[in-house]
Amino acid sequence: MTIQAVVFDWGGTLTPWHNVDLQELWMGYAEIYDPANAEHLAETLNHGEQARWSRQFETNGEVGTGILDELFHEAGVDTSSPLHFEALERYLSGWDPHTYTDPDAVELLEGLRGMGIKTAVLSNTMWPRRHHESVLERDGVLHLFDYLLFTSETPAGKPHKSVFADVLYNLDVDPKNAAFVGDRLFDDIHGAQSIGMKGIWIPHSNIPASQSTDLGITPDATIQRLGEVMDVVAGWSV
Repeated sequence: MTIQAVVFDWGGTLTPWHNVDLQELWMGYAEIYDPANAEHLAETLNHGEQARWSRQFETNGEVGTGILDELFHEAGVDTSSPLHFEALERYLSGWDPHTYTDPDAVELLEGLRGMGIKTAVLSNTMWPRRHHESVLERDGVLHLFDYLLFTSETPAGKPHKSVFADVLYNLDVDPKNAAFVGDRLFDDIHGAQSIGMKGIWIPHSNIPASQSTDLGITPDATIQRLGEVMDVVAGWSV
């Protein structure tokens, strides 16, 4: 077996896991969009977001989370208003301290590409592509990926086979010659293995119980830091 592609999860994998106050982040949005009812709006958006993540988990990714605009519409937000755009920028920028790319990433990605191995990102997300790309560009790694797939652009999400198949089709790599690196046993490792990929697990994330189950899943490799991916892949490519 020769590894020809390594696909990475984003949150909790390429960017280290942070415990964050989701309600507080939504307050940043609500205080601009509707300051008189900020607390209620923040609660509505937070609960709506968590419901969407739970639905994706419960349907094995067959039903994805959708996009932020759908969440806003359900909460009665006018997404065409100037206040919304200002509030959305506040919300997304509030995540900035929690989105910095792992320090190992540049050396790892450059090393993989130096070995002729393609790289990609597959992320379950409601955020727009433009924001993810701006974060990756900020950290100097955007140009090191051959393909990016964000499930805000797809009807399904991980662990559904279709999103893994999409990435591999665009990389032109057979599943048996590909590895997936992620922090979630169900979404990432189970999803990758179900299509025939190798699964490399980074067990550092404090995943909510409502979005977590191991189902007896055994990763093909377990690592403690992102840079260890290189040794694992090199070992599989002998």
